[in-house]
Amino acid sequence: MGMLRNIWRARKLLLVILIPLLLLPLPVLYPDSPEAQCAYVLIVTAVYWVSEAVPLGAAAMVPAFLFPLFGVLKASEVASEYFKDTTLLLIGVICLAASIEKWNLHKRIALRMVMLAGAKPGMLVLGFMCCTVFLSMWLSNTSTTAMVMPIAEAVLQQLINTSLESDVELTVITDTDSIEDAYTSSGSHKYDENEKKQLELIYFKENAAKKNQFDQNMLPESEKQNQIAHSKEYSSKYKTKHDHMICKCLSLSITYAATIGGLMTITGTSTNLIFAEQFNNRYPDSRSINFGTWFVFSFPIAIIMLVLTWIWMHWLFLGCNFKETCSLSKKRKTKREEMSERRIQEEYEKLGPFSYPEMVTGIFFVLMTLLWFTREPGFVPGWTSLFERKGYRTDATVSIFLGFLLFLIPAKKPSFPCFGKISNDEESVKDTKNLNNSKSLNISKDPNPLAPLINWKDFQKHMPWEIVILVGGGYALAAGCKVSGLSDWIGRQMEPMSNLPPWAVTLIACLLVSVVTEFASNPATITVFLPILSTLSETLQINPLYTLIPATMCVSFAVMLPVGNPPNAIVFSYGHCQIQDMVKAGFGVNVIGVVAVMLAITTWGFPLFQLEQFPNWVSASNITGGL
Repeated sequence: MGMLRNIWRARKLLLVILIPLLLLPLPVLYPDSPEAQCAYVLIVTAVYWVSEAVPLGAAAMVPAFLFPLFGVLKASEVASEYFKDTTLLLIGVICLAASIEKWNLHKRIALRMVMLAGAKPGMLVLGFMCCTVFLSMWLSNTSTTAMVMPIAEAVLQQLINTSLESDVELTVITDTDSIEDAYTSSGSHKYDENEKKQLELIYFKENAAKKNQFDQNMLPESEKQNQIAHSKEYSSKYKTKHDHMICKCLSLSITYAATIGGLMTITGTSTNLIFAEQFNNRYPDSRSINFGTWFVFSFPIAIIMLVLTWIWMHWLFLGCNFKETCSLSKKRKTKREEMSERRIQEEYEKLGPFSYPEMVTGIFFVLMTLLWFTREPGFVPGWTSLFERKGYRTDATVSIFLGFLLFLIPAKKPSFPCFGKISNDEESVKDTKNLNNSKSLNISKDPNPLAPLINWKDFQKHMPWEIVILVGGGYALAAGCKVSGLSDWIGRQMEPMSNLPPWAVTLIACLLVSVVTEFASNPATITVFLPILSTLSETLQINPLYTLIPATMCVSFAVMLPVGNPPNAIVFSYGHCQIQDMVKAGFGVNVIGVVAVMLAITTWGFPLFQLEQFPNWVSASNITGGL
């Protein structure tokens, strides 16, 4: 038994050793076949990614040494694949995200949106979903979920804790009214205030005990046992089953909303970045994919998914009484809802007034978005047309420039006597309060008055270097498949699918990646499938965007299991839901997502990306040998 236990513990080490050895005959038997050698590298890397026998970033380094050893690519060619334009784009976005999180701007946005939604269960879920979607557009899904869940948990605990208190208060109020009626009818006004309060308490306790005893006696034996079991089930953590359902609904809705928000921008998820870079490398003559076109295509998808997911989660956990759970009327608010709103208000007030660093970060946030949108909007000339040389400036240019400025701009507001009437002492006190409200207190303790909005430690803490190396490994695999001819060989094997209509090919691709991504990491899945789907599209004479964009979006729908993606694991760790809850709710979200993506690609996707024809830039890329 001990030996078996040790073998089980060493399963990852066995996978690392056995997988390359078992597949080694492939390049040995075909030493003159670049396709076989590239297939060996691809399979070994893909198995490492799927099994997670080694960290994803480490597995992504496999092509860096195997391709030169087999003579598929030169070492310098492989190295150039590991740092691309998308890496610079990610670095600039991470700089902004670090400033947003450091100065609590994300928390202020989330709490404000929840305050607008109110504490009704249905509206509370919708409010948290909306703020999560918005934040996830710019921050990583994992960071957004990790930030929003503690706020949601505080609200949920307030709801649970005030449930019994509000019921008791309402009962006391009702019984007090009965006592006062009795006083009035009997004409007894001789009791002073203290005696009256004592009588109220005695009256309440006696009536509550009698009522409870009467109810227990009137119940049949089977119902009594069920009530005891029910009470044991929810007494430890939840007061009622309704409270438990609210916790399930809100927790799962947050992770689904983070996934939905990540779809809306190129920088929203790592899978979007992988697609954009691999597509632009493979088809350099195409100008179809940029921040603006992606947002125009994905924004309606996100809105459809947000509304339908909210309805699905409400129906699944809260029932169909939307009028009761979503009413904005103040007259319909219960005591617990009012106390929950008060708790949210208190959390918001803890942030203090809007600080100077938050203002600067917000301006940079808006400025980066506007510059991305207006670079090459398509329907009008963008700001890049002001420059003589075309094609030199990308979205990465904007993000890295603004990210660099965050290291220069001081976190403390500069004091100019001609611009304000506040004295230096008052200004210093105000700045100290604002700095203390930040998560990171190192700047408030920094004697340097010119300390920047972010420093290198802040950037390092947020920069996902594993994703950078993983993306680079995907680019290297794509380059190897192209140069070796493996992608052409795979395309020839898929020629029997030429009889299927394009929408059927796209649907099969969406369903396939949606299933695989539940058990493998999203970046690894899309990295493996993109070259295959590109070759398939070229072979079937389909616009590659017809299959690549839906597959890229569907690979994010890993929402059925805790291991599907980090946001799922974060939500699952709070203990409100079980795996069967995630499977049941996630299946519906998966269906909603695939339907919404297919609807988009077959309607407004056609004129936006000109999908009705096979583009010339595909042939041009094959002629020039570009990726």
